[in-house]
Amino acid sequence: MPKPGKTGVTRIVHAFGYSMKGYAAVWRFEAAFRQEVALAALLIPTAFWLAEGHIELILLIASVFWVLMAELANSSVEAVVDRTGHELHVLSARAKDIGSALVLTSLLLLALVWGIVIFQRFAV
Repeated sequence: MPKPGKTGVTRIVHAFGYSMKGYAAVWRFEAAFRQEVALAALLIPTAFWLAEGHIELILLIASVFWVLMAELANSSVEAVVDRTGHELHVLSARAKDIGSALVLTSLLLLALVWGIVIFQRFAV
């Protein structure tokens, strides 16, 4: 049985609007996201200069976007946890720590991909 609600183009238009509200919220309330966007603004143009082929370009840019996606997920977890209350709880701390680990993992992936490409370009 289909889920009730908007369908077709109307659903797509509304989903896009919700996404824009999400971007506005993360931009306004999350300094880490703003910092990572600044990093992306530097790295993405650099990727076009650094990459020696389409696959390298895709990997360099994808690793940057993965950081942004991880921060979006982490910020959403933090918002839900904070909404439930500010008292300390082991599960709330665990959820926030796991979200933070997601961001760190994405940053490590970025460093690995960029490090390999830079090494291949300049050291070999």
